[in-house]
Amino acid sequence: MHVFTGRADRRSAAVRIAHEIYDAARAALEAGLEIPHGRPDGWGACGYRPGWEPDWNAATAGQWNNPYSWTRADDGDFEL
Repeated sequence: MHVFTGRADRRSAAVRIAHEIYDAARAALEAGLEIPHGRPDGWGACGYRPGWEPDWNAATAGQWNNPYSWTRADDGDFEL
């Protein structure tokens, strides 16, 4: 499982952006550069593991609640 976090207005946009972040991390590593850790929109990668290619056709997106947070998103009012 791979986990990407950031804001998106649609599930399809979240998957697309996660794919972009993954590709940027892979390209940076292959070029010998530092992996980009954050874009202005809050998306970024903390690492890349060669050989662990996500199945982008099966990728899904949804709301994530931090289990260590004092607050939780209200499941009734949130729409992705």
